Amino acid sequence: MPVGIDKINFFTPNMYISMNDLALARHEDPNKYLIGIGQKEQSVIPVTQDAVTMAANAAYPIALDDKDNIDLIIFGTESGVDNSKSAAIYLQNLLKLNSNARAFEIKQACYGATAGIQMAREYVTLHPDKKALVVGSDVARYGLNTPGEVTQGGGAVAMIISSHPKLLAFEGDSSFHSEDIMDFWRPLNKTEALVDGHYSNNIYVDFFQKTWQNYKLNNNATISDFKAFVFHLPYVKMGIKGLRSILQEADDKLQTNLKSEFDFSKIYNEQVGNLYTGSLYLSLLSLLNNSTKLNSGDRIGLFSYGSGAQGEFFAMTLQPNFSKYNNSDLLNSMLKNRKQISISQYEGIFNSWTNSINDNVQFDVSSDHARFVLSEIKNNQRIYLERG
Repeated sequence: MPVGIDKINFFTPNMYISMNDLALARHEDPNKYLIGIGQKEQSVIPVTQDAVTMAANAAYPIALDDKDNIDLIIFGTESGVDNSKSAAIYLQNLLKLNSNARAFEIKQACYGATAGIQMAREYVTLHPDKKALVVGSDVARYGLNTPGEVTQGGGAVAMIISSHPKLLAFEGDSSFHSEDIMDFWRPLNKTEALVDGHYSNNIYVDFFQKTWQNYKLNNNATISDFKAFVFHLPYVKMGIKGLRSILQEADDKLQTNLKSEFDFSKIYNEQVGNLYTGSLYLSLLSLLNNSTKLNSGDRIGLFSYGSGAQGEFFAMTLQPNFSKYNNSDLLNSMLKNRKQISISQYEGIFNSWTNSINDNVQFDVSSDHARFVLSEIKNNQRIYLERG
């Protein structure tokens, strides 16, 4: 019985900055960001959006028809809004999902959503009449005028995991690797992450190599079994480094094809930036929506990485008629209709996040047209608003 991703959707707020503008404001050569990092635009997250609202905005369109069958809600994030209460509980309430459900939050840097879909895979395998909602939702913050500023961003990816999925089915066993690594961390007293960038790059490629080699061994596979590889993309250049590390295993024709498919998989990430737990699955969406050469039965390799550190490589196969469920028009329209803002406006919005930790504060939601918004914090309680 196939189990996998039945539906998938993405949300990011309606503002962005140009990486060219950011480079000029920081007195850098724009090519350092556009080519060296591989980013073109970066989503800007207003105080009226957080991990919960972005997850709700991503999940709402795909969860409506499955409310009665969803009894597992897993929320992968490293941008949780409470040190105790799970963001999944807020999400369950906002979407009016079945209350006879398990709802909880997973944290392991950018790996949380992958842990979620693997848990959902096991659950649905045991309960094929049930479905799971898994989200990865984050705000990537490193601080203004920092080396990591160019790899900020944010958004949410939501997925329905079911039996007999319309899009992709899991295939074979995953390969995973974990070590205690200090390449990226965020102490409890900080809203911005700390990162050792060059070290993290090296660990990323090392973990990809370890999991890829183990996957081949455990599943009797070779690179020629795959049509495409998608990567966790906190920034595009990192995924390019991962792919290059295995290209020597392929002949010239396959190398060309794999590089072409990677180009399709990076299109959305180039425009959004880093969204931590959702980055891998935004890349998957970008491949599905933009590639012109995918066919039913093709196998796609996915590499998930969470600093600190956890890596996992797994495979999924495209299902019959998967292209009928393409949502590229909606996603392309959302990205196209975002508003470009100036660097000074972005800096003001970034600094306004300090207000969001106040005990009592009201937010102006008039410029945020999303369905779900954060409207107020009252007595340390977050007040969310749904609009038609």
